[in-house]
Amino acid sequence: MWQILAVVLACAVGGQGATAVQDDPWLSLLWGGLTAVLPVLVYRWAVGRTERRPVTELAREGASGSLLRGLVAGAVMFGAVIANLYVLGDYTVHGFGSPTGAIGLVGFMAGAAVTEELMFRGLLFRLVERGLGTYLALALSGTAFGASHLLNEDATLLGGVAVSIEAGGMLAAAYAATRSLWLPIGLHFGWNFAESGIFGTEVSGNGDTHGLLDASTSGATLITGGEFGPEASVYATLFGALLTVVFLWLARRCGRIVPRRRAERVDALAALAR
Repeated sequence: MWQILAVVLACAVGGQGATAVQDDPWLSLLWGGLTAVLPVLVYRWAVGRTERRPVTELAREGASGSLLRGLVAGAVMFGAVIANLYVLGDYTVHGFGSPTGAIGLVGFMAGAAVTEELMFRGLLFRLVERGLGTYLALALSGTAFGASHLLNEDATLLGGVAVSIEAGGMLAAAYAATRSLWLPIGLHFGWNFAESGIFGTEVSGNGDTHGLLDASTSGATLITGGEFGPEASVYATLFGALLTVVFLWLARRCGRIVPRRRAERVDALAALAR
């Protein structure tokens, strides 16, 4: 139990600090970098000590490649969402935005990606999966992930449901397919930074962002996501659901789907993934 408390506390402190300095891009970059590193160290120490095993889900081997692949996939996926909105005339670029704002968002989004993946995939999904299996764990952790976004400033029920499907499902499935947290961390960061730092749109109802482009969305809420941002768009939901299916197919093909009440297979699957 205390391993969960240690990781959650480290993530919570990092998140609160990132929110406090988000108006200063350079402090946000620095604090975000620390928030992306320190919780990883706490997770490795706490999980390794309490579960008495190598923490293979955060193994250094192959980490950079998985992070890069996830980053590219996340950015391309969100670029596809924006491309569809642009074609419909619902996304308009007014000019260039703020390079320094984008720099600050690198730190802020990196910290958010790491802390949320450690809590929701590294702890919640992984531990629930031991008893309930991959599919139920994916559904439950995805629902919890979407619900956590309902606390944001411009949150909507549609946005919470969309995040549950496109992100909660996709990121858990990415972990199930690889048994590594590095790919979902990269996906999470690539998606969020493209959304805010590049295309300048709102992220999960958290208010306006200042990225490389000064842009706005308009049109039907179902298409654009409304005040919640394009994450609540039907396109984001569809693309996330498709990637979820692809990752689950890969997990099944590699023999990494955990059935209900077969907890003893989880550590073996993690070892095989390395």
